[in-house]
Amino acid sequence: MLRHISNLTQKLPTRTYAAVAPAVKYQNSTKSKKIPLIECKNAKLNVPFGKPLIEAKFGAIPLASKGWLHRRSKGDYFIVNTSMNEDEILSRMQNINDLQGTLQLSDDLIENLKSELEITQLTKIQTDAIPIIRDSNHALIAAETGCGKTLAYLLPIVQQILEQKYRFEEQKPNTPLVLILSPGRELALQISDVAQKLCKSTGLKVKCILGGNTKQKMLNPEFEDVDILVGSIGAISKLVTTGIYRMEKVRHVVLDEADTLLDDSFSDKLCHFLKRFPFHMNHIQDNKVVGSQMILASATMPTNTNELLQNIIDTSTLHQVVSPNLHRLMPHITHKFLRMNKSDRPANLLGMVKSELSKKRPVIVFGNKSSTSDYVSMFLNNNGVNCINLNGDMLMKIRIGRFEQFQQGMVDVLSTTDVGSRGLDTTRARQVINFDFPLHVSDYIHRCGRIGRVGSQQRCLITNFVSSQREVGLVQKIEHAARTGSLLPNVNANIRNLIQSRIVKEMKKYGVDEPAF
Repeated sequence: MLRHISNLTQKLPTRTYAAVAPAVKYQNSTKSKKIPLIECKNAKLNVPFGKPLIEAKFGAIPLASKGWLHRRSKGDYFIVNTSMNEDEILSRMQNINDLQGTLQLSDDLIENLKSELEITQLTKIQTDAIPIIRDSNHALIAAETGCGKTLAYLLPIVQQILEQKYRFEEQKPNTPLVLILSPGRELALQISDVAQKLCKSTGLKVKCILGGNTKQKMLNPEFEDVDILVGSIGAISKLVTTGIYRMEKVRHVVLDEADTLLDDSFSDKLCHFLKRFPFHMNHIQDNKVVGSQMILASATMPTNTNELLQNIIDTSTLHQVVSPNLHRLMPHITHKFLRMNKSDRPANLLGMVKSELSKKRPVIVFGNKSSTSDYVSMFLNNNGVNCINLNGDMLMKIRIGRFEQFQQGMVDVLSTTDVGSRGLDTTRARQVINFDFPLHVSDYIHRCGRIGRVGSQQRCLITNFVSSQREVGLVQKIEHAARTGSLLPNVNANIRNLIQSRIVKEMKKYGVDEPAF
């Protein structure tokens, strides 16, 4: 658990950092009740552990961030401390050996889990999802980040392939049985790596396709055996359209980070592509595998999911596996919100990063734009902190391998945009710093999910720099949810739709005709 102690001893050339908030250190759970659940600079606004949370409309309860629009609020802070100790986290996991009979997983998969992935326990979301997918049902896995959704769908899918592959006639090259779509290259590589380790010595072939050099793949195509194909919708759809990859044998389709793939910026291309799969047919008929199974996995979902999918699949057939922590503040990490001037952010960032590195705690720093990510990286490197940069504006040949450098411990600070917030398994990271506070609640949830993941053995912290009026408004809604124990508001991952709605609202306010998007 995290504990309130004295201010960090390291002095910085700014008044903000020393006055903003206390440092935190780790303690055992027996002392946790001495620390407030919500800890504020103004102690009158603290919320102690054990105090019943009240249901109240926004604006009906006092907030530490209520006066943060005023210039004199600089230096204020509040902290949402962890509400779940290590024993509670471990109690929700089950040993694989105890589940082998129930989940009906082969000895080879169990052995690969232990030896290749070093996993001996499964999470609640995995034990709930595996039987449903194992029985060939369409499924929606909606759960907080870091709880193991990738294995929740990969384990039963691989098991089904091992059992059913003999039912297929001769399998031609570039004709996969499983298609896993991802919105980002780093996530596609990560899924592919997990799948390859899971399929070791089973005879199943895994292939990963990344965007950026699709034209070269079309001019010089490779033809090889592939059972599981992982990649981005853009690259795969082009290679399928040109006939390089054939989809008629695909019996399992996964949309990983489905909220991003179902965003308006992707949905038209995605929905057109998905219409080629027979999701409406039974999975097995007359001892033959004929239909296709759809699986969606994400930590947030757009509100119009049914509308987007209704022309592709009967949404009533989607079996939902939903975590009770979905769309809530993660209870096993500490959330710190610091009100400061924009000009004070660099010095505060440098002090925090150096403090964390002195404790050998890797850090991820988020900015909203590629230019901010570039600036943070250059600023830290110029001040003696080895930092790598990762953002969507980078060329593929530069971008590939950046995340792996952080994962493998070659560098302990990663500066990135939201391209690094979706699905990436950053078990090394101990703190996330939002140099720019995210634009949307769904982005905040995904950024939080880079820490406190399954396999992470230490308590983690997310620190938020809050500087602008827009940021204060969003922070107030998050604080209200923390104080009332309610769901986070407006967790709509359809970002493009949100932006367009906001534009229309503003134009109506000034009597301007609606734009044609």
